[in-house]
Amino acid sequence: MTQTKGKIGVTTENIFPVIKKFLYSDHEIFLRELVANAVDATQKLKAIAGKGEFKGELGDTAIKIEADDKKHILRITDRGIGMTEEEIDRYINQIAFSSAGEFLEKYKDQLDSIIGHFGLGFYSAFMVSEKVEIESLSYKEGSKGVKWTCDGSPEFTMQETKRQDRGTTITLHLDSDSHEFATKQKVEQLLNKYCKFMPVQISFDGKTVNDCEPLWAKTPSEIKDDEYLNFYRKLYPMKEDPLFWIHLNVDYPFNLTGILYFPKIKDRMDVSKDRIQLYCNQMFVTDSVENIVPEFLTLLYGVIDSPDIPLNVSRSYLQADSNVKKISTYITKKVADRLEDISKEKKEEFETKWDNLKLFIEYGMLTDEKFCDRAMKFALLKTIDGSFFNYEDFGKLIEKEQKDKDKKVVYLYATDSTAQYQYIQAAKDKGYQVLLFDSQLDSHFVNLLETKIKDSRFSRVDSDTVDNLIRKEDSQKPQLKDGEELDLEHAFAAVLPEEGRYSLQAENMGENAAPLLITQNEFMRRYKEMSSLGGGLNFYGELPDSYTLKLNVENPLVKQILLQKDQATEEKVKDLSLQSANIQDALDLIEKDTKNKKDEDIPQELKDKRSKLNDSLSDLRNQRKNLMADFGKGNTLLKQITDLALLANGMLKGKQLSEFVSRSLALLK
Repeated sequence: MTQTKGKIGVTTENIFPVIKKFLYSDHEIFLRELVANAVDATQKLKAIAGKGEFKGELGDTAIKIEADDKKHILRITDRGIGMTEEEIDRYINQIAFSSAGEFLEKYKDQLDSIIGHFGLGFYSAFMVSEKVEIESLSYKEGSKGVKWTCDGSPEFTMQETKRQDRGTTITLHLDSDSHEFATKQKVEQLLNKYCKFMPVQISFDGKTVNDCEPLWAKTPSEIKDDEYLNFYRKLYPMKEDPLFWIHLNVDYPFNLTGILYFPKIKDRMDVSKDRIQLYCNQMFVTDSVENIVPEFLTLLYGVIDSPDIPLNVSRSYLQADSNVKKISTYITKKVADRLEDISKEKKEEFETKWDNLKLFIEYGMLTDEKFCDRAMKFALLKTIDGSFFNYEDFGKLIEKEQKDKDKKVVYLYATDSTAQYQYIQAAKDKGYQVLLFDSQLDSHFVNLLETKIKDSRFSRVDSDTVDNLIRKEDSQKPQLKDGEELDLEHAFAAVLPEEGRYSLQAENMGENAAPLLITQNEFMRRYKEMSSLGGGLNFYGELPDSYTLKLNVENPLVKQILLQKDQATEEKVKDLSLQSANIQDALDLIEKDTKNKKDEDIPQELKDKRSKLNDSLSDLRNQRKNLMADFGKGNTLLKQITDLALLANGMLKGKQLSEFVSRSLALLK
């Protein structure tokens, strides 16, 4: 044939700028596409040979990559099916017409691993090249070699060559912005990323760079544990060995293979979601699989390989695709099946690994309803003593002892066995079981469990006194003098840290119980913790920490403080109370006289008198508040039991801690 010139069949003169800028978000993908085409060509030849349509010797079918850093040339050569002049015209000159689709239909019984069904894959070469050459010889008998050249414009040239070896060579003359793609280091990096498991041998710099038979493509029953571990170490050389793994293998109603590994994630949830690698017939596609698998599964590591996941399309399309939904459902089910099997068949092993699994399972239960329903059967609860129970067994264990007067079973839990020791011990002294919830998701998780476990309530052990947490009957409030509880609140507030808000409740807790406990309301604390993890609860996160002082008026030390308070303030309190009562009586008379009158009908003189009386009443209240604050600051015993309560909660710090130590030493002399 003589040299021919022509224009590529496109609908716009601007196709190449579009390819360069928009076809793929990452320019380095070009090498994956070109090698994938070479793999396709090789696989096609093997399929044809298997059907008896190719009589010649297959010989060496390795794909060879060559890079010339000095000339800025990259070359990909295969010994596959090759192309005739007519086929180049059809498949190259007519953009977006891919031969893979019709070939698959013709040879579907012999071939299940054609990668190149993207249509525009070859033209990704122009993202990095100023000129691209194709030299090819078809396997068909009597074929002649053909060379196609294009400089990135719609014009091309095509001419006959004397090529003797079947197959195709793609030569890229890299543009000035892409010279790095001809360096050995960069080519090795890209081949390792995109092509290390492609199903045809790939050679670069005299070495084979891929494993044509990756572990996930083998029969699970023939694979030993050491092989699974070695494959994991190959994928993630710097990571600790996994807990266990799942081998995925399904061919109906979609095709899917892969291996998913459970990593250890005890301390903090690893938010990186690039640990699962997605392949299409052993060609790397992406490590962003959050639109393909449920969110919680992105915490796993490993490989998924499926030709049935649409590629290079929008996220919204992926989320709506029926095959993607089926694959997502299948993977979730397989993960749940595996966990349930281990929990039943290897109970002790499951318990020893629970601390490293807990965060993953909680995340799954919180974000995936179907997984949650399955996990309710195998998820574990761990007590503060290190015992493990499934939900059903633990519910039966505490059902009788930890049921409150409203017929709710109360699940007590701690988040820090050291910091909350005092409260844990108080619960254990009552014969109660205390769970350990020490992961970052537990504030959300207890909310979920309250909805899943019928007639239950979850309470942290330091959110109230143990008798209030599991109230068996209505308790009797202490008999205090009028206004005395508020007086005590002011006295204690004067010696508490300035950060935070405090309220005081007088309680009858028994003479042997602690004189003072500092608790945090379960609801407010839980929602503040939830707000710190996000989820639209920022309002709670902005609120100051609120604490309740539980003052045990039956404790001998508190009785002594009450006595000292009366001795120091009783006369002044009586005087202030009398003045307040007189003012209140006067205000009540004004209220009675003006009850049915409009504001404009009330004489100004009466309004002024009312305002003056209110100011006087407010002043008396402030005097009483200051009186109690002065008592609190000056009372050693009150400061001591307050600091002890703060110390028990890890809230005694800095100057206040130093003063407590000095005071304690002085009291011991």
